[in-house]
Amino acid sequence: MSSAGTPAWIATQHKAFIRWTNSHLEARNIDPVKSLKTDFCDGVKLIQLLEIIGNESLGRYVVRPKLRVQKAENMNTALDFIRRRGIQLYNIGAEDIMDGNVKLILGLLWTLILRFTIDEINAEGFTAKEGLLLWCQRKTALYDDVNIVDFTSSWNNGLAFCALLDRHRPDLIDYDTLDKTDHKGNVALALKIASEHVGIPQLLDVEDVCVPKPDERSIMTYVAYWFHAFSAMDKIETAGRRVEKFVEVITSAYDMETSYEKRIKALIDAIKRQIQQWESTEFSGTYLDAKEKRQTFFAYKAGAKRNWTAEKTDIASMLGNIKTKLATYHLRDYNPPEGLRLVDLDAYWKQLLAAEGIQSKRINDAIRDIKLRLRRTFADTANDLSEKLSSLSLTVASLDGELHEQLDRVKNAEKHLETSRNLVDLLKKLEEDCNEANIEENDYTVFSYDDLNYEYGLTRDVLTKKLAFIENQIVARSMTNLTPIQLEEFESVFRHFDRGESNSLQEPEFSAALASLGLVFSGDEMHDIFDEVREGNSAVSFEQFIHFMVDMTEDQNTAEQVFQSFMEIADGKPYLTEIDLRQSLVSETMIDELSKIMPRAADSDGLDYVKYMEKLCLNE
Repeated sequence: MSSAGTPAWIATQHKAFIRWTNSHLEARNIDPVKSLKTDFCDGVKLIQLLEIIGNESLGRYVVRPKLRVQKAENMNTALDFIRRRGIQLYNIGAEDIMDGNVKLILGLLWTLILRFTIDEINAEGFTAKEGLLLWCQRKTALYDDVNIVDFTSSWNNGLAFCALLDRHRPDLIDYDTLDKTDHKGNVALALKIASEHVGIPQLLDVEDVCVPKPDERSIMTYVAYWFHAFSAMDKIETAGRRVEKFVEVITSAYDMETSYEKRIKALIDAIKRQIQQWESTEFSGTYLDAKEKRQTFFAYKAGAKRNWTAEKTDIASMLGNIKTKLATYHLRDYNPPEGLRLVDLDAYWKQLLAAEGIQSKRINDAIRDIKLRLRRTFADTANDLSEKLSSLSLTVASLDGELHEQLDRVKNAEKHLETSRNLVDLLKKLEEDCNEANIEENDYTVFSYDDLNYEYGLTRDVLTKKLAFIENQIVARSMTNLTPIQLEEFESVFRHFDRGESNSLQEPEFSAALASLGLVFSGDEMHDIFDEVREGNSAVSFEQFIHFMVDMTEDQNTAEQVFQSFMEIADGKPYLTEIDLRQSLVSETMIDELSKIMPRAADSDGLDYVKYMEKLCLNE
């Protein structure tokens, strides 16, 4: 075939594929093919090639076809055989070969090379191109200057071929003495030794290999011959790998069996412990304890139970894998020991589910019982407290008789109220327990803690006020020198400024009460008066307040006091008017009397109380 104008890869493949074809034809003493364009056009050489590589007769065909129809008949016989062998042909028919379409014929031959030369290669589980590449890499792995990554440029320096020779026939080549830079020399040496001493057909020439990127298909076809030539030498290695793989399988199966037994035993033991733990569980009777047990149970369901479910599935799958692996290599089946079989695990699993249901029911029953008990305890306490508070309120409302007897009954009621405080505190704790247990309704009582705590406060305030009122009445009754109106006024003022309802006045309250009664003092005076009146106590009691007001308002007959009173009524003026007297609540009769006995002021129509008092004082 002329190389003028022909792409390099076509020329290389044409040469390599013809030599591949002839390497098979020559083994049967059949005349070699010289041109793919002409020598396959009648179908005879193609049929002969297929019978050799396929190791099968294609039947009768026209040995010396003259007519095109005879050639086409031969060609269809060949193509039908290829299809029967399961080989897919694309874009090629009998006419293409008969007409000498070199590119399509090269494609056909490459398909046959793949099927009958390269596809037969198997290296460590890989086939065809990957298997062939892996074989080359494994054989040259110890050669640092060889790096086979493809079937093109990895071969153009000749070192890969030389390394394969050194690996299998070190007697034919001294690899260490090679000039690694002499690419053509290395390729020529490898091709010559392979052809003359190993029997590998020289499908390629040096110039076909020593190019930047040799033709991949040509290199693969040639390297496949190297694989087949040296495969016999690999039998020992293959046997070693087979033994090694068998031992690995046995060891792996044993490890899986050991792991299976260990894991299923651990799972069964965990299930047993869980069942025993539930069986020994005791409930304290508190909602907090029952709630904690429920949370622990939920945590088991979301955690351990799911993990055990997954582990149970994995264990069953592991046993299946063990049996499959042993069956794959025709080894004796594995049957787990008694107690570690899947049926044993299933039995314990059923026990776990039954115990789980019992534990769930125990928790739910405990919570229901606790809630019922909390409702009834709260209701009993609330109803009892309500009855006591009602009784105390009735006692206060029905008080009569002597003040000292009333005082004793109120103090006794206060003692009973103090004991009720314990019920209020208990009710608060019970309500907190009910809230903790999410109890929102209670059919056994209409009362809540807030209701009764409020009622307790009201009862306490009523008793406190009633006690203070009675005590103050006793004090007031002893004040014979006060008019009823004065006593009522003083008591009203005292109550108004007793902000803390303690039946006593602190200094600011005491000062404000006096001011409201018209008694205003400076800060120091007020402080001194407060200290004097309280007599060492922390505050001024009602009795002390009344005594002080008696002292301040008790009528005196001294002229000085009377003169001071006239001045206060006149608001500092040297005379009195009838309006001043009326504003001071002096009766009309007394006003008429004063108008008769008091001299008139010189500069006004008022009464001159100054001259009046001077005259009285001189008379004294």
